[in-house]
Amino acid sequence: MEHWVYTFNIADHNLAVNLDTIFTMWFAMAVIILFAIFATRKLSVIPGKIQAVCESVLRFFWGTLDTMIPNDNRKHVPLVASLFLFILTANLMGQLPLRIIHLKSGELASPTNDINLTAAMAVIVLVYYVGMGIKQKGPKYFLHEFSFTGIVMALVELLEMVTRPLSLAIRLFANIFAGEILVSIALGLSAYFLPLPIMLFEILVAFIQATVFMMLTIAYVSSATGEEH
Repeated sequence: MEHWVYTFNIADHNLAVNLDTIFTMWFAMAVIILFAIFATRKLSVIPGKIQAVCESVLRFFWGTLDTMIPNDNRKHVPLVASLFLFILTANLMGQLPLRIIHLKSGELASPTNDINLTAAMAVIVLVYYVGMGIKQKGPKYFLHEFSFTGIVMALVELLEMVTRPLSLAIRLFANIFAGEILVSIALGLSAYFLPLPIMLFEILVAFIQATVFMMLTIAYVSSATGEEH
């Protein structure tokens, strides 16, 4: 799949951006923000249907964090919930008929099928859990993460820290990109019946990949902030 690439010049350097990814990314964020505003405008002690659904979603995040990070875990809810809801919404956008909107080049699909976006989210996770580790343990965090028993072990620890966000980015991108390729091939072979089971399977994949990204993020934060034994 091609992207709608726009190139502009800054200080004699060409900078290219994927406009289709930017549009779909902001669309996904707008959907989440508007739903949050709509769901929280009339909160009550006796919740309505939408409020009850939202409270159940929050209990899911709280329960997951309680299981993986025993102490002082509620402060991580904004990051964890935001990542999960955004990734899920972005993944599901690939199953919407946005391809009928013709662009100059490329097409409107899931923004998570762009490695640039998944890499950016992975870097956010990296900065967050390293920051939490420094805040929780101070200099001891780096003394633990970077072993001084030898140069080789120090390089291994550094490589592990770099590959964590890399694996997050590639896993999410590869699964969503491959799924959309399969749907496109199925549409080319049979536009009526063949794509349907693949699209239903991709909806399941969308939930799974959002959950995996969230769980690994929590695991990294837990590793960075947890006490060593």
